[in-house]
Amino acid sequence: MIHYYITGICGTKIECRGHTIRRSRLDITIAILKIAMDGAKKTQIVYGANLNSTIANKYLARLEEKQLIEHKGNIFVTTDKGRMYKDMASELDIR
Repeated sequence: MIHYYITGICGTKIECRGHTIRRSRLDITIAILKIAMDGAKKTQIVYGANLNSTIANKYLARLEEKQLIEHKGNIFVTTDKGRMYKDMASELDIR
């Protein structure tokens, strides 16, 4: 059984079979940008990125501030700048 523990904006801890794995800010950012590629509601982002609403709000605000995501009505869409960021960050991910 997998248990999810939501922490501050630093990341999310995931516990699986007694081991705790912490997702980085970059992992969470990439997940949000992927989910919002074709447009997504906040609820879809929360569930898809496995975040709680408070943490998602902080990330979405930061991504909007950096112009990586746009908020159009109740839909969030990854911008061209966000797509480039996601692609470069995914290439650099060495896991």
